[in-house]
Amino acid sequence: MAALLDLLETRPAVLAPVVLAVAYLIYQLFLRPSGLPDIPIVGARPGEWFPLARARWRNTRDMKTATEVAYSQYRDRAVVLPIAGAQDFVQLPIAEMQWLVDQPDSDVDLHAQVLDSLQLDFTVMDPRLIHQPMHQELISTVLTRETGNLVPALLDETRFSVDDLWGTDTEGFREICVYDAMRRIIGQVTNRVFVGLPLCRDQNLLAAGLAYAQDVPMSSTVLRFTPALLRPLVAPLVTLPNRLHTRKFYNILRPEVERRLAAFSARRSDPEKSGGNGYNGDNGEGKEPNDFLQWSITQAAALGDPYHASPDTLSGRILLLNFASIHTSSFAITHVLLDLASSTSPAQLEELRAEIASVLAAHGGTWNKRALAAMEKLDSAMRESQRVNSFVTIATARKVVKEGGIVTPSGVHVPKGVVLCAPSYPVFHNPDIYPEPEVFKPFRFAEKRAAPTVDGKEGEKEKDSYVQRARQAFATTSPEYTAFGHGRHACPGRFFASSELKLMLAYIITHYNIEPLEQRPSNFWFGMNRIPPMKATIRVRRRKTSV
Repeated sequence: MAALLDLLETRPAVLAPVVLAVAYLIYQLFLRPSGLPDIPIVGARPGEWFPLARARWRNTRDMKTATEVAYSQYRDRAVVLPIAGAQDFVQLPIAEMQWLVDQPDSDVDLHAQVLDSLQLDFTVMDPRLIHQPMHQELISTVLTRETGNLVPALLDETRFSVDDLWGTDTEGFREICVYDAMRRIIGQVTNRVFVGLPLCRDQNLLAAGLAYAQDVPMSSTVLRFTPALLRPLVAPLVTLPNRLHTRKFYNILRPEVERRLAAFSARRSDPEKSGGNGYNGDNGEGKEPNDFLQWSITQAAALGDPYHASPDTLSGRILLLNFASIHTSSFAITHVLLDLASSTSPAQLEELRAEIASVLAAHGGTWNKRALAAMEKLDSAMRESQRVNSFVTIATARKVVKEGGIVTPSGVHVPKGVVLCAPSYPVFHNPDIYPEPEVFKPFRFAEKRAAPTVDGKEGEKEKDSYVQRARQAFATTSPEYTAFGHGRHACPGRFFASSELKLMLAYIITHYNIEPLEQRPSNFWFGMNRIPPMKATIRVRRRKTSV
């Protein structure tokens, strides 16, 4: 013991990781309160010691099997789904998902679950941004409403960034790393809507935003594996990259924010001097920019709280949007490109190109929101790719916040503090819901939009009602399709993301040939999430003719 004390005194850095590991093990095995209902534990074995703690590690090592067991063996029952470094989830049967998402926020809270999952009080440098998420209102209202008006800007930035990174050589094929290229393209195109030109093309701003998007999941994972009492001590070290990339992002964006604030203030004090439109004309058109930063400035003025109008607050909201949108959209476009390269026949690709050409011709050659909505096969390809590869493996996670807990429809009492969820990954791969679920069928949902006529004559089709067809659209959610979540808290930016991703995919399909892959590179599991193969490459060549 004396030797151990001497070592601790003389070389604390050596023992610190050991002490933390032992503390965490003791916490997991003996001290961590479960507060869980008496229902089956997925991953536990009969008669073993510490079944909950051991199930956490088993499930974390093989999340795919854990989700499948929870769904198939206990399809009509609630179960405990424990995962190391996360809350011990209580997974409800799919039949109770709608009940879960219909519960009031005063009983089960998505926000509280996200705060814990991403450790946002530590991983975001200004937690007030999270606790007062004013940007979410702009996403669900202004961004959704303005998506149609933003299509020309999205197209312009897509053309610029894809041509730059994919090349314009029509003779030879060029090898690209799909994820690396597409996250840069997604970053530029998305920031065209967030901050406009020329900042959306600033590679330093883009790099800081992309780095921060990686910092948050990494640092939050470390913190979740740290006992709660030690997190305030560990967090400053673990989140050092978060702080560095936040500061870099702010420093680049701040001059533009300050310039816009000054212009906005000038308009309010003297509308005639600023041209009566709230902007000083620096965008080259004499108009106020139609982007998220400008909407945020207008919102901050209406709120009347100086905090919301500070340059750092406005920059922080843009950084959070980069984290929330670029990460998932980059995964989605990477997945569909790999799917099309490995699982789609040349005839199907030509069918997609023909649809795009036909729809554009019907809309006078103009890319717009209506044209994108009419490209049903393209929409189907995106929806099908997300079904096969969805990042989401459990759905509609909500933390119980009601004092005394809640009781599920099947009679299970769930205490306050426990996280409820529903199945997702095994539902996407259920052959009773999606025949041949492991096969990527790009037109699966487009075919569901058409119904045979009553007389059943071959080749004659009639469209379902608008509502029935809309249920098969990329951005539509249901208990069987939770890529964007489900219920009133489904992803508020999904309509914008759907338009952006379809526009980008359509541009790529019509302007590039992709050399077929013999086999699709495999996705991999990172804890609870499925990640695309980030080093996978494809060979592309500019087409000599395009739509």
